[in-house]
Amino acid sequence: MTEFSFACTGVRADRHAAGPTLVFRLRVTASGGTPVHALALRCQIRIEPARRGYGSAEADGLTDLFGERSRWGSTLHPLQFAQVPLMVSAFTGETEADLVVPCTYDLDIAATRYLGALADGEVPLLMLFSGTAFTGPAGFRVEPVPWDREAAFRMPVATWREMIEQHFPGCGWIRLPRETMDALLAHRSRHALPSWEATVEALLAAGPAGHTAGADPLSALTGTTGTTGRTGP
Repeated sequence: MTEFSFACTGVRADRHAAGPTLVFRLRVTASGGTPVHALALRCQIRIEPARRGYGSAEADGLTDLFGERSRWGSTLHPLQFAQVPLMVSAFTGETEADLVVPCTYDLDIAATRYLGALADGEVPLLMLFSGTAFTGPAGFRVEPVPWDREAAFRMPVATWREMIEQHFPGCGWIRLPRETMDALLAHRSRHALPSWEATVEALLAAGPAGHTAGADPLSALTGTTGTTGRTGP
């Protein structure tokens, strides 16, 4: 049976992608000189937060994920970053291939919040591989790529920031329920505010004044009190 090994030799932000995308460069090695006609791989990437240190500002930004620093001995569990397929074309011995990983800036995703909290340094990643190999000097022989194939890689935080800046320069991103978006739009129109930034700044400047316990949380936006008319749980 052919033995496969994997290594990640670099990563770059894809400047031409429609959305945030990282491209990891992989080196794939097959033992024994057996021709490999194709590799159909499943690639899982995990962040291993316990494998790096953190400054005080970074620790503050990670509190919502891992709790207070005193608890990190039991809370720094791996985070799922991506799971993508990869087809590797024919080779013998060794080859290189690009692993294209679409990313998100959704701050509801734990991996995105983690990456956004890092100031500099590197992100400790573990890449896990499995799949099917089509090999043989004559015809095809189907072999499994064992699930225990893996490669460690330390991605520069600067590469992540470069990718985000390409698509969201100087900006953040928040996902809101439709009802809240409608209330924000009504508030913006009612007060003739010129932008979403101005809308949020006006609400922050107003603060919690007049917001009573038990009141509908959208009442500050709609200027009303009582329920919104929703039923059910």
